[in-house]
Amino acid sequence: MLTKEDWMDIKAQIAKGVYQKDVAKQLGVNPKTISRALKRDGPPSGKRPTARASKLDVFKPAIDELLRANVWNGEVIYREIQSRGYTGGTTIVRDYIRPRRSLRESRATVRFETDPGRQMQNDWGETVTMVAGRRERVYFSVNTLGYSRRFHFWCTDSNDAEHTYEGMIRSCEHFGGVCREVLVDNQKSTVISHRIGDRVRFNERFIDFAGRYGFTPMACRPYRARTKGKDERMVGYIKNNFFVRYRAFESFAHMNELAARWLEDVADLRVHGTVKEVVKERFSREAPFLGPLPAVRYDTSYRDHRTVHWDGYIDVRGNRYSVPSALCGQTVAIRISLDGRLTVSADDVTVAEHALRSVSEGWVNVPVHHADLWRRAFHVERRKLSAYEEVIACS
Repeated sequence: MLTKEDWMDIKAQIAKGVYQKDVAKQLGVNPKTISRALKRDGPPSGKRPTARASKLDVFKPAIDELLRANVWNGEVIYREIQSRGYTGGTTIVRDYIRPRRSLRESRATVRFETDPGRQMQNDWGETVTMVAGRRERVYFSVNTLGYSRRFHFWCTDSNDAEHTYEGMIRSCEHFGGVCREVLVDNQKSTVISHRIGDRVRFNERFIDFAGRYGFTPMACRPYRARTKGKDERMVGYIKNNFFVRYRAFESFAHMNELAARWLEDVADLRVHGTVKEVVKERFSREAPFLGPLPAVRYDTSYRDHRTVHWDGYIDVRGNRYSVPSALCGQTVAIRISLDGRLTVSADDVTVAEHALRSVSEGWVNVPVHHADLWRRAFHVERRKLSAYEEVIACS
């Protein structure tokens, strides 16, 4: 006999277009039972035998709360209610969850189509492949245009905030413009936290970056990464196509060269399974709706501060680099570009630039930085000979 909860499940599934026979199969009842319930517009109203109390009854509200929070793993739910005092078995827990799985939010995802130029979706993928003769973990930033499904990816050795912004910039440059929105996952490089009422606290530097490029940042709901499913499918496509076709690379630069060629020769020319169009042709209709790139490229360098030592050097990543000796004892700002260039500034004025080197290569010194130090160190005071004659006479 159908319960009120069963009736709620039936209404929800029928509203989604699920066939009555499939609903009946999921609930373990005859299809005619579903048909009669729909005609009656409710569950049977007759008196039912008094059901025997179950150990699970008092824990059902807790289970329902976990399901609403998108926790569907039966073992996880069992352990959670067990910690709250449940002494029953796992079978009855799984039986309670099973008919509700059809309402699982991730399975009820509705495809969201965007207007041209409206949204770009960002995600990271990773794989292990051969780089310069060694097995290396490779991270690749993937950015997909919601309308045309054209995408771009960039391979690197890190997926931190600086590389996240760099990947987005390279994609915008590849597309020749900027979308009105950028949808991201909840990585700390972009999202600090979600607050009550779907309010999102974005990373301050990400907001600065978005302001420079003129897009509105948007974040997936927690545990709802399928919101940006277009981009996640591209991650799988890259892994199963590009990184299968190419399995060894001379360097990351070589890898990205091959990626650019593959995007042009393969990815852009594919017929997309959903929109049934060649991606490149569909993009030609989206391109005019993209916003302009900024006049000045956003600086994705690492930023920090250092105190200049008495000898006119600063410590950066285990090595030492010279700065003008006039700055000894002062604090300076440093920026390290993703290609290994160190820039040192004082009062927003660049005072030194170096290429980063390993410790084994030794300290990095620009002689002119310490010219004053050397002059002071080797300065010899000159005296008249008469001063020495006076000393001799007194002795």
